Amino acid sequence: MKTLFGPGDWAGDPTRDLGRPGDFPFTRGVYPNMYTGRLWTMRQYAGFGTAQETNQRFRQLLAAGQSGLSTAFDLPTQMGFDSDHPLARGEVGRVGVAIDTVDDLADLFRGIPLDQVSTSMTINATAAILLAMYVVVGEEQGVARTQLTGTVQNDVLKEYIARGTYIYPAQPSLRLAADIFRFVADEGMSFNPISISGYHMREAGATAVQEVGFTLANALEYVRVAVAAGLAVDSFGPRLSFFFASHNDLFEEAAKFRAARRLWAREVRERHGAGDATARLRFHTQTGGVTLQAQQPLNNVVRVTVQALAAVLGGTQSLHTNGYDEALALPTQESATLALRTQQIIGYESGVAGTIDPLAGSYYVESLTDEIERGAKVLIGEVDALGGAAKAIERGFFQEAIARSAYAIQKAQEAGERVVVGVNRFTDDSAPPALEAPDFSSLEAEQRARLAEVRGRRDGEAVARALAAVREAALGVSPLMPPILAAVRSRATLGEISDALREVWGVYRTG
Repeated sequence: MKTLFGPGDWAGDPTRDLGRPGDFPFTRGVYPNMYTGRLWTMRQYAGFGTAQETNQRFRQLLAAGQSGLSTAFDLPTQMGFDSDHPLARGEVGRVGVAIDTVDDLADLFRGIPLDQVSTSMTINATAAILLAMYVVVGEEQGVARTQLTGTVQNDVLKEYIARGTYIYPAQPSLRLAADIFRFVADEGMSFNPISISGYHMREAGATAVQEVGFTLANALEYVRVAVAAGLAVDSFGPRLSFFFASHNDLFEEAAKFRAARRLWAREVRERHGAGDATARLRFHTQTGGVTLQAQQPLNNVVRVTVQALAAVLGGTQSLHTNGYDEALALPTQESATLALRTQQIIGYESGVAGTIDPLAGSYYVESLTDEIERGAKVLIGEVDALGGAAKAIERGFFQEAIARSAYAIQKAQEAGERVVVGVNRFTDDSAPPALEAPDFSSLEAEQRARLAEVRGRRDGEAVARALAAVREAALGVSPLMPPILAAVRSRATLGEISDALREVWGVYRTG
């Protein structure tokens, strides 16, 4: 491995002008003043149990200085099942908040003004339903659609690759994703209709190069589908957002973000003639969940700090820092607050936010940026040769590549070639702390009771008509968001709307 870098290690002319922040291809940042104008959004991820419980955590984080919300949903919500569905049994509220109806989402944001707080929602297969619920909650708060800000993840391609919370086959799923693009553009919303996510592929074992290459290949597929559906690239492109992981190799991670910006700008302009607003890669970062260790969990505070610093040095627009105890259970209030304080100390005390792209011109970082860009571009070319991301997924290309990488990482760790402090070196006999688990059975019963109450008081005939309209739209080619919005207003449940689409489109099967 090379250990000393100089001018000869840069690709091309070592004296070349790196450009300025805010100028194409945005290697040095998407805005001219970056953090000297304002810091990144500190958007801690939270969601567990019921909407009421998560609302309390949201309020605590906002009071502690968080500047944006990020919502985790439980598996039934992600998979389109109501809390009283047999397949939801034992999973309600376990890995996120349970949302069955728009009334649950109203409880989630009760007392939180949606015209003043930006909300990110980590939801994919059911993204259209949650976005519709968010719009209706805004209406019932008196907040216009144009005043709502935030992001809906809506990245179903990576679900087929690495995460697994898909419902429908790829083609109707892509249609639904593009329909969200159209809705947000037509309504003039300041809302990101997708967060194209490398994070989950990295968590599954992808390398930094694979994370960039595969994420951008997926992004190019979404753009292709939307353009084919009749949307002009610059009508929706400026609101595309991205989501990356940040792991422990400080300089590689910072270079990765710089390379991703530059490669996206070049690819989307060459392929679609995109303007600057579309070519600006804006991204959220989360520190690496897979890097957290149950052994000596306080060590995770240091890991998270290094990862957060890499994200800031790389120019992130939004950041979530993990709690040190997340390898053991949902983070406690104490660890969630400490994770937020980590960002605040980096932002307000470290001095790194006072200089724009402070790593620019480093022989090592510039060499790494060039190397990652080259490797990612090769991967995009391989995906193109297979017919694009959707076809590459059908062939298992992404999945096999990530599996090979994950195996190599695990093998190196078990051989001691890859050091993990407290796990394969510098170990001790201390046991992980015991953490009290919530009473999930009681929580599930409460959520089922709330759902039954809504079913009991709504207009059943209106719900049936609304669901029929969803099925009719799914059978044809008309936009899907309007009938989904109407179904949400009628108090149709998330599971019922998902079932209406399942009846028409079926479900995705592997193999």
